[in-house]
Order: sequence, then C-alpha cells, then structure tokens
Amino acid sequence: MRDRLSAALLLSALAALASGCTQPALDLAPPRPDRPWQPSTNGQGEIVPGKSTPVSASSYVLPANATLGAVPAAPALDAGHPYTLPELIDIAQSGHPETRIAWNNARNAALAAGIVQSAYLPRVTASVIGGHTGAHGQSTALGATGDTSTTGTGTISALSLQWLLFDFGERQATAEAAQQLSVASNIAFTAAHQRVIHEVCIAFYALAAAQAQVETAERSLRNALDVEAAATERYKHGIGTVIDVNQAHQASAQARLAEVRAKGGAQDAYLALVSAMGISPLTQFKVADVSHRALSGSMLQPVERIVAEALARRPDVLGAYAAQKASAASVRAAEADFRPKVFMSATGSYNTGQLGVTSIPAAGQQPPTLNVSGNRWGSTVMVGITVPLYDGRVRDSVLMQAQANADKAAAALDRVREEAVRQIVAAQNTLETSLAAHDASLALAQAAQTSFDAAFDAYRRGVGSVTAVTLAQTQLLQAQAASNDAHSAALAAAATLAFAAGALGAAPP
Repeated sequence: MRDRLSAALLLSALAALASGCTQPALDLAPPRPDRPWQPSTNGQGEIVPGKSTPVSASSYVLPANATLGAVPAAPALDAGHPYTLPELIDIAQSGHPETRIAWNNARNAALAAGIVQSAYLPRVTASVIGGHTGAHGQSTALGATGDTSTTGTGTISALSLQWLLFDFGERQATAEAAQQLSVASNIAFTAAHQRVIHEVCIAFYALAAAQAQVETAERSLRNALDVEAAATERYKHGIGTVIDVNQAHQASAQARLAEVRAKGGAQDAYLALVSAMGISPLTQFKVADVSHRALSGSMLQPVERIVAEALARRPDVLGAYAAQKASAASVRAAEADFRPKVFMSATGSYNTGQLGVTSIPAAGQQPPTLNVSGNRWGSTVMVGITVPLYDGRVRDSVLMQAQANADKAAAALDRVREEAVRQIVAAQNTLETSLAAHDASLALAQAAQTSFDAAFDAYRRGVGSVTAVTLAQTQLLQAQAASNDAHSAALAAAATLAFAAGALGAAPP
C-alpha cells in the first residue's frame, strides 16, 4: 500500500512540474496586443530571450543592436578612374551575394550526391558497453526456503558490419537522380552569374542615359540663359518687350528645374547600379562614357537561329532538362524498391566480467549484436535476401508520387522552352524597335538643333519672336532626351536579347 501511495505522489509531482514548465513560456511573448513589446537586451543592445516587461509608452521602436550597426565595407575602388562595363561586372561577380548563395547551393547538391554514393559502401560500427546485472529471489526445496541473489558487472566490445550487396538498381537510380540535381544546381550557379551580368548591364546603360540627360539639361539651360540674355539686351535697346523678357526668364527657370530633375535621376540610376553590383551603397566611383558608342543593324540576327541556339544552352532549359532526368531516375528507384535485396551482415564481440547476457540491443548506429557469452570471443556472419511482400501500399504511393513528379518535370520543361521562345521573340522585337527609334531620334535631334539655331539667330537679328525661340528650345530638349533614351534602350535591348538567348557570359562586346 505504501509503495502504491509513493508512486501516485511521484506521478503527481512530475505532472505538476511538467505543467509548470509550459506556463512561463507565455512570458516570452508581448504581454498585451495594444502595448509595445519591451525586449530584454545585453550590453550591446542585442535582443536576447527573456521575460517581457510591460510598458506604458506607445513607441514601437526596437533597441539598436550595436553589432548590426556597422556599415558594410565598400570595395577599394579608384574614385578618379572611369570604370567600364566589363570592370564593373568583374567587381559584381567577385562578391555579389546571389552568386555566393548559388555557389553554396551547388556545393550542397554535390555533397548530397556524394552521400548517395556512399550507399554502395558497407557500414562498420564499433561500440563498447558496460553494465551491471542483479537478481534477487527465494527458492524452496524439501520444505526449506532460502534467499538467492546474483550480481554481475562487465563490458562488451562489439564490431558490426552491414553491407547491401545487390538491390536491382535502386541505389544506382538514386545516385543518378542526385547527380542530375547536382548538375541542375551547377547550371543554376551559371544562371546566377548571367543574371548578375544582365542586371549590371541594364543598370549601367540606364546610368549612362541618365548622365546624358544631365548633359542635355545643362546645354538646354545654357541655351535658355543665352535666350534670356538676348531678350534682356533687346529690351535695353528698346526693341523687345517686358513680355519677351518674362517668357525668356520662365524658359530659363523651366530649364533649371529640368536640370535638377535630371541630376536627381542620375543619382537614382547610380544607386541602382551599385545595388545591381551587390556592393555598399556608399561606394563612390565614376563610369565610362558610352554615349558615342555606335549602333548598327548587325546587332540583329535571324530570330529562328537565335531560338535554336538558345534552347540548346539557356540555363533554365538545361536545368529543367536535368530535373526531368532526375525525376525519371527517381521513378526507376521507386520501381526497384519492389524487388528483393541481397545483404550481408557480420558481428564480432568480446564479453568480459560476469554479465549474463547473450545479446545486446541496437544502440545508435550499432545494430543488435548476437552470440555474446561470458569471457570469450563471439562472431556471426550472415548473408541473406529480403523480399518485400506487403507494406500497406506505401511503395505503390511512393511510385505514383515519383511518376507524377516525372510528368510534372516534363511539363515544366515544355513550359520553360515555350517561355524561352517568347522571351527571345520579345527581346528581338524590342531591339528592332530600339534601333529604329534611335535612328529616328537622331534625325529628330538634328532637325531640332537646326530649328533652334535658326530661330535663335533670327531673334538676335530682330526678326523672330521669343515665343518661337522658346518653342524651338523645348523641342530641342525633348529631341535630345529622346535620342539619349533611344541609344541606352538599344544597348539594353541588345544585352537583354543576349541574356534571353543564354549567351550573356561576359560584358557585351
């Protein structure tokens, strides 16, 4: 009776202790939904697990972590050197976070393939077990009762080997699937570098266009100031009017506003380039001028040839193809799981002391060890075959899953190929339009320059009007801005077409 009462009290104490351990966990959460959370911090401001402190303030600003407040170091760049596009791409590829992530993913996939390959090798496990046994009882013989007790201590050393000899291709199919996934990860690594190259190209050309817009806005401001000076001079000589001076001054103010906006756009484009390179936004450098880079129709190629080459080398197409092959190998592995397996196992043991056991159970990676006896060596070698008979249709479900994944991978490959063709055609059309727009914008800019020069010269001679000069100046600014945008758009379209074709392995020529 006393033993039962003690056991009940012990169980009650354990239950109370378990329930008490779960309740304080709520103290780690914010105490109320309408009050800020006051976290616990260490000396550096780092948030550490701890009980929340109710506060009456209404601020939801978290404490500053001094460790995270350090600004990322900027790369060592020459502030006076104008960097070309290939130089910026090299800087981006050497330290961009996306390329490092893709590299580590490829390494993990390679290690996974190596783990699968290890299934061909035997498993060898060694263990040393120490124990104590004891027994106490009573025995009766010829009317006499006596107590018996036995105790023993000792150690058992065991060495086990397990080796799957033949499995009808399951390991081979599994290894092939892992290797194909490793190939897909390596392709994704290359795709990440192509993506970085493309993003840097687009940002570089956008910055070049923005800087060209700044130069155009500055020239337009100088023209506006010249017109304003001419209007003021005409007014001083009694030729012009106050209205002419005010119109010219208004045009100068508009040109100055356009210059401010152009400089702001150039700063935004510079930040976009730095972000595409994956370096600190505080980095300062100059970029080379590409405004005089010639464009030609040779940048265009027959779209059919581009499509054929792209489908054979685009990273997403090659990656989808590797994934399809991995899925097919997984189907073969699931089918092989229905077949028998031939294995071999061996154990060797040595028992010292007085332990009265004949086997030890499995422990960790150590399988069950048989043929154990006191103070002697023991060994077992077995070769056998296992045949799966019934498992509640688990293997059937696994096989159907593998087949469904294989069908999905095939459909994904078809979709990737179709999307690749669409992207290439769209990029080709964009490049054709950009080249045509560039040619048209050059002609427009030349005509607008001629119109402005003629209107301004006539106005200074006292023939034309300030309204005609202001209109010509506005049209010139618009034409030059369109020409700058068209030039940058054509270069970006060429880079995008190369990226869509899977041929953007370095800076565009």
